[in-house]
Amino acid sequence: MNYMDNIKVVFLEEPELESPILVEGLPGVGNVGKLAAEHLVEQIKAKKFADIYSKFFPPQVLLDDDGIIRLVSNSLYYSKGAGKRPDLIFLTGDYQGLTPEGQYELSDYVLQLSKKMGVKLIFTLGGYGIGKMVEKPRVLGAATDMEMVEEMKKKGVVFSKGEPGSGIVGASGLLLGLGKVEGIKAVCLMGETSGYFVDPKGAEAVLRVLASILNVEVDFSELETKAEQIDIITSKLKEIETPQEPKREDLGYIG
Repeated sequence: MNYMDNIKVVFLEEPELESPILVEGLPGVGNVGKLAAEHLVEQIKAKKFADIYSKFFPPQVLLDDDGIIRLVSNSLYYSKGAGKRPDLIFLTGDYQGLTPEGQYELSDYVLQLSKKMGVKLIFTLGGYGIGKMVEKPRVLGAATDMEMVEEMKKKGVVFSKGEPGSGIVGASGLLLGLGKVEGIKAVCLMGETSGYFVDPKGAEAVLRVLASILNVEVDFSELETKAEQIDIITSKLKEIETPQEPKREDLGYIG
């Protein structure tokens, strides 16, 4: 990589797709979007076609179980449509850009590439942190126009005044904002999450809505198992945090 390059993309192939829909799921609050996107990539056996490297990512390599390294990156996958399911492109990865400049450049690069590939609709996936555990996460939405808002409401997406109050930070927001400037329709689906843990429950809620929109059949058992494991951990933490009532035999020592 030339040291002057902000973004370097290595193409493994250049797929020809028909009006594909872009789905973004990068790390964020509760890793909701990343979990949902990666689960869908795995379920429909989407194929990687490009790796994105950038000086806007942390200066870091990751190691596999054998001690083999790889440079941190984002990746693009594709899946050809079948039946009512459209052609799809997925953006997933290890990190988002570390700086505002990096966030803008990376998002704009993906957007311009998507336009060249014929993308006219984008779904970004993320978590909406509410600071407490939630049993049945809602899926909140944001969209580039009222037509998309009404379509998403029919799928059970909640558009609540003042939520999220601080707006949408990072790629999930920028792809909507920059997409609107470029005339591309876009929707952000946000699963409620405490924000304290990686949250498969929030990811499942988002993915159930997205699967319905895209006409994709998804097996949720793996996400459900992960959610049960997180529930066990949080239950144990609650027990630790909750003051214990003194046992009857201990009462004689209180004076």
